[in-house]
Amino acid sequence: MLTKSKHSLKDVADGLLKPLSKTELKLALSDLQKIGKTEAAVGELLNAEGPFRDFITAALTLSPYLRDIANIDPSILCAAIVDPLEPQIETLIAQARDAWRPAGDGVPPSEAEVMSRLRIAKRKMAFLVALADLARIFDARATTAWLSRLAEASVAAAIDHLLLAAHESRKLRLKDIARPSEGSGLIVIGMGKLGASELNYSSDIDVVVFFDEQAGILPDPEDAIDVFPRLMRRLVRIMQERTADGYVFRTDLRLRPDPGSTPLAISVDAAMIYYEGRGQNWERAAFIKARAVAGDIPAGEEFLRGLVPFVFRKYLDYAAIADIHSIKRQIHAHKGHGAIAVKGHNVKLGRGGIREIEFFAQTQQLIAGGRMPVLRSRSTEETLAELTRAKWIDEETRDELTEAYWFLRDVEHRIQMVRDEQTHLLPETEADLKRIAFMMGFSDTPSFSERLVEVFRTVERRYARLFEQETRLSTETGNLVFTGQNDDPDTLNTLKKMGFERPSDISRVIRTWHYGRYKATQSVEARERLTELTPQLLRVFGESKRADEAILRFDSFISGLPAGIQLFSLLGSNPALLSLIVNIMSAAPKLAEVIAAKPHVFDGMLDPGLMAELPTRDYLAERLRGSLQQARYYEEILDRLRIFASEQRFLIGIRLLTGTINGAMAARAFTHLADLIIEAALKAVIGEIEAVHGTFPGGRVAVAGMGKLGSFELTAGSDVDVILLYDYEETAGESDGAKPLDAVRYFTRITQRLIAALSAPTGEGVLYEVDLRLRPSGNKGPVATRISSFGKYQREEAWTWEHMALSRARLICGDGSLVAEAEHIVGEVLSKSREIDKVAHDVAEMRELIEKEKPPAGLWDLKLIPGGVIDIEFIAQFLALIGPAKGVDAKVNGLNTGEALKLLGGRLMTAADVDTCIEGFALYTELSQLIRLCIDGMFDPKDAPAGLIDLVCRAGDCPDIKTLEGEVKRLSKAVRKVFLSVVRT
Repeated sequence: MLTKSKHSLKDVADGLLKPLSKTELKLALSDLQKIGKTEAAVGELLNAEGPFRDFITAALTLSPYLRDIANIDPSILCAAIVDPLEPQIETLIAQARDAWRPAGDGVPPSEAEVMSRLRIAKRKMAFLVALADLARIFDARATTAWLSRLAEASVAAAIDHLLLAAHESRKLRLKDIARPSEGSGLIVIGMGKLGASELNYSSDIDVVVFFDEQAGILPDPEDAIDVFPRLMRRLVRIMQERTADGYVFRTDLRLRPDPGSTPLAISVDAAMIYYEGRGQNWERAAFIKARAVAGDIPAGEEFLRGLVPFVFRKYLDYAAIADIHSIKRQIHAHKGHGAIAVKGHNVKLGRGGIREIEFFAQTQQLIAGGRMPVLRSRSTEETLAELTRAKWIDEETRDELTEAYWFLRDVEHRIQMVRDEQTHLLPETEADLKRIAFMMGFSDTPSFSERLVEVFRTVERRYARLFEQETRLSTETGNLVFTGQNDDPDTLNTLKKMGFERPSDISRVIRTWHYGRYKATQSVEARERLTELTPQLLRVFGESKRADEAILRFDSFISGLPAGIQLFSLLGSNPALLSLIVNIMSAAPKLAEVIAAKPHVFDGMLDPGLMAELPTRDYLAERLRGSLQQARYYEEILDRLRIFASEQRFLIGIRLLTGTINGAMAARAFTHLADLIIEAALKAVIGEIEAVHGTFPGGRVAVAGMGKLGSFELTAGSDVDVILLYDYEETAGESDGAKPLDAVRYFTRITQRLIAALSAPTGEGVLYEVDLRLRPSGNKGPVATRISSFGKYQREEAWTWEHMALSRARLICGDGSLVAEAEHIVGEVLSKSREIDKVAHDVAEMRELIEKEKPPAGLWDLKLIPGGVIDIEFIAQFLALIGPAKGVDAKVNGLNTGEALKLLGGRLMTAADVDTCIEGFALYTELSQLIRLCIDGMFDPKDAPAGLIDLVCRAGDCPDIKTLEGEVKRLSKAVRKVFLSVVRT
């Protein structure tokens, strides 16, 4: 906290401060000589030449406020001269905190005595902190922290006094008069700089006060609405009324809900109803820094925990960002915000000032805090550091803004130290500006002004990049006007130059937006956002292939939106995303439908680390933990899982669409996501079952992933094939809960609940369609399988095709010992030596049956065509089953088909055949992942969106669709030849 915490003022550096003028110096020395006649320490100071005396005299010339304090109470100056500062300040904070306590006679102090004690503590501390700050013994971080601690102690003491006084007058009944606030249900929340422990030197303090009328301290809870607001009026008087001893802190309660029509203290229930239903975005921003500072602290912390979903949305309302920015513009308009200057410039609210740094941090906290709990810090410096760690800003931005923040806080403190005024304006006159320059340690005003302007411009530049992007309805290309009934000729020419072939149609579409004919454009705010966005929207769409088609698809997309302001605000504040939405509209109708139904999936696109970080299991797991952190109920967990899964599937798809990851990487990412979702759902389901039915003695559960889930090959729209395995103590009869169940019903219930958790539709959609057909006995068998039955079935009854499926099985979650047992069974079954001819016959017969019952729909039916995906999968599975008979007992579970082929094929096939199959598998994976991402149903180049054709050609590394068709034909023919060669019957 302190830069030199054990030092006193005697350690100041030579020449640290210059006196304001010779005249002021004479006056200060005259005052000190008068004090020195009664205070020996001051007399000694005057007689000892050196930097210490020079510093004290210079400080008193620069701050009339400090000189007044020294004259009023010379003992404070003596204490500052003689003793180390930190212990004195700690004592003053303790004295302020105990100001409500009875003296030695046991009689509680009167309100006037409490007020006097607090004011004396504040005056002394203000003097010591100012001198320590000017002497650079404290830096701005320490100064703000000390001032915040004093304010917190003072408010807490005043609250304790008021509660005790109300107890003695029988208005309420305290639970413990030695600790009045404990269990009182009276909550005092410090807001703004008090909440963040960043108070400035002459700061107001912002508090909001809530009460729980059911806390049990009121004889009649209905009296709460009368009792507590009265106490708050007295709190304001105690804190800010000026007496002979001065004041403590000016106290502002206007940040409470709807301050024009609500009392000074509000019930917790009423506050929650307000914030959940009518809470404003500026209030969300304000509560980022909120902290329980006085009264019933545990109740205050619980209240703030309840507000977390209001402050940090589980997915962001992007309109909030424009709203926060509009608050900044209003501040500019009402406070005379203007160009950067020095004289008269507002270091807090002016351009390049403290508020811009705070807004820079807070706005990004609102964006990401719901998904990244580490960004919920109160302090500005800590927030900038966390934003850097999260890759939202770079280190240079962090360092520049942090340095600027504390420099400007230093300037702010010195402005206020002059006369203890709550002002942030730099002086208008040269003489007074010189005072601030000298207090900052500069030798003259030009050097101070130069540094100040440099800091302002640094902040302005960083802030402007984030917020101040202006869009006009006239561009360098020409006019864009869409008012009235008829086309504007200049606008049609502009649209043509921008790349649109049917400018009149495009003009008509945009007029439709302005008329508010869609739900998404019915509100004034939405139309304003879209109007601001239109020039940029047209420019980016105009640069794409088939621009008319793309913008008409965008029109179709917004026509289906239930609301538009969130999306329009997002695109307006993030122009880089426009090119992405053009890609989506021109290539991926399926993704367009996703964002039409759930615009919040776009939230993750604001994460600047999105394209830099691969969606690994650890990456996804960390974000899932953050998403589930606030979920308290089973249904809320399921909703959050759905929100998280839809967002992450979308973001994995975006990476694939933009070429940041390839098809194989997307397949693995989609599978990691499914693993984590299934694991979290299983945990939630088991918790619900145990809450009702108890635990089953020795009960163990594990989930095996089969098919593409088992082999890390899921696509954006895949269902999941699973088998639920279980075991329990043989002697156990039933579970031990309030509603006991026998083993079969207990584990069947878990399975059914898991299926419902994954596949039942809720307001947030469906997680995955679940397929259980690969369990023993298929659809005819029980939905849950005991491990012993699973082992017996696989060893004695399973058909060849079931063992083929088993070669892709992977245990994805559950009890560790059961997972190991199941893996042992799978390994044992697959390592069994089989009759090669029989396996070959069964595999070939299975392939013929599929071709007969499910013939391919055409060349682009990559799964079913001869030489397609199924042929390659069957080759790998065939090799896995015959490998032991040929002395190749390789574990392929947990590998994808390509990896399995490399492992097995190297010893059981020719190198050329292995290469052919791996080349085919890679191409099919790239094409299938993109096609499944972008469209439902079969890909047909004649009907496919133009953008999708470009994407599949890129994925196949071919210049055009004809060349790619030739490549698919060549490879499928070669793969079919390998299949017939390898699987010989």
